[in-house]
Amino acid sequence: MIIDLSLPIDEKAFEAHPIRIERIDHKQGVKHLNWVLMSKSVLGRIKYFLGQRIIRKTEIPDQEFLSLEMVYAAVHMGTHVDFTYHYGSKSEGKPSKKINDLPLEWCYSDGVVLDFSHKKYPQIISKADITEALRKVNYELKPMDIVLIRTDSDKFFGKKEYLTSYVGMSREATEYLIDQGIKVIGIDTLGLDRPFKDIFRDFQNTRDKNLLYPCHMLGRIKEYAHIERLANLDKLPKQFGFKVICFPIKIKDVGAAWSRVVAVV
Repeated sequence: MIIDLSLPIDEKAFEAHPIRIERIDHKQGVKHLNWVLMSKSVLGRIKYFLGQRIIRKTEIPDQEFLSLEMVYAAVHMGTHVDFTYHYGSKSEGKPSKKINDLPLEWCYSDGVVLDFSHKKYPQIISKADITEALRKVNYELKPMDIVLIRTDSDKFFGKKEYLTSYVGMSREATEYLIDQGIKVIGIDTLGLDRPFKDIFRDFQNTRDKNLLYPCHMLGRIKEYAHIERLANLDKLPKQFGFKVICFPIKIKDVGAAWSRVVAVV
């Protein structure tokens, strides 16, 4: 059984960053095809605007060409994987790695889901919470496990509260997992850290730089990757004994990339 653990990129959802999807349907595809073919030269563009065409609707089966969608969105939209270049220019004292440098072996491994759906905003997940969740399911972490943090925040996707009112991880909890040999941590919230409005409120009150995205900043000291915006963790029939696949899309020179994350049970 394969369970989809991913959220879509949706331009109608309430989002933190601008997003636009340009959709060219089959009827419009004929016009777009001519523009692509004719816009390569000044003369071709002139002929196009004068109404000339290389190929006409009546010459295409059903008068339809191919559909085409162009997505204009940050790599942090939808379910995605973050790696060390996103966290900072250096990790473990060396130049940070970009998403295409993420070892693929990290992205296909045994999974374990830890249930924190009982926690409510503005609570955070502590190291003690992690160890207690592991004790409850009688599971001992092993290196290279992919740990999935369930809060059920995905149920609010598309609404304002998805961006502002979720349960985040503490730095200590994240570091504890990394120290057990975990290389990939996933969560079903907007981000691994607390909501940005809380982070910046506390920073403005204290000017304490350690409050700024501590889980992300930890990646500058200890190399790890995390998956944000997971979904359907409640659909997993068991808390371990399954595989997680989270290969990121190959995009040149970026710190994160979209991923269709699935669990194989």
